[in-house]
Amino acid sequence: MSTQVAAQVARTAESLAPAVSVVVPTFREAANIPELVQRVHQAVPDAEVIIVDDNSNDGTDTAVKSLNKRSVRLEVRTTERGLSSAVIHGCRLAKAPVIVVMDADLSHPPEAIPAMLAKLRAGADFVLGSRYVQGGTLDESWTIFRRANSLFATALARPLTRLSDPMSGFFAMRRVDFEATRDLNPIGYKIALEMLVKGPFRAPDEVPIHFADRKRGESKLSLKEQVRYIRHLARLYRYKFLGGKRPSGPSRG
Repeated sequence: MSTQVAAQVARTAESLAPAVSVVVPTFREAANIPELVQRVHQAVPDAEVIIVDDNSNDGTDTAVKSLNKRSVRLEVRTTERGLSSAVIHGCRLAKAPVIVVMDADLSHPPEAIPAMLAKLRAGADFVLGSRYVQGGTLDESWTIFRRANSLFATALARPLTRLSDPMSGFFAMRRVDFEATRDLNPIGYKIALEMLVKGPFRAPDEVPIHFADRKRGESKLSLKEQVRYIRHLARLYRYKFLGGKRPSGPSRG
């Protein structure tokens, strides 16, 4: 292949590549997938959606096929389990220069993605969709106990990052920064906090979101997951304050 032809092929591939890869970890969320994908593509028409499913056997594959969209990819894992590892797997499959991670239960509003991308273009290198930054709101169905539990868990993570909602699972970053992140070994489901501590992120930011309660399916939060969160925090404290190393090299603005 001549140099000129190779260059043309490269330009064509680049023009066809998605602008944003949206990674969605799933386990028994088939009922939410059609609405989620529709709303993502309404917010970001040129996004690819990467669904990483932990072998739900609930019709997730049928739901994806029914969409008949080339921009939706389904990866079914049969040997691994867990939201955090699913996110990492999906990020490694991403083709776009920007990666967005969000939950499948419709608690995270896809309509906030353009604002997150704008923050990245303005100089941020990691953007959280936040419930607790000014303008962020919670679903009215949240009880006082649930709010207090969330705020307490957030307070425990505050020494690790200055962001107001490090528990959020809705975030955006550049693929080059994800690829520069080392030592990822999360426990449970708080992958954003893991990346903030171990990644090359020096200018994180937040955008306000309305955090909606799920309408379909069952919550995966359990006492077991809360215990895992405490173990995860202990690991991250040791990493950050007792000799852990951050990846070298500046994040690209």
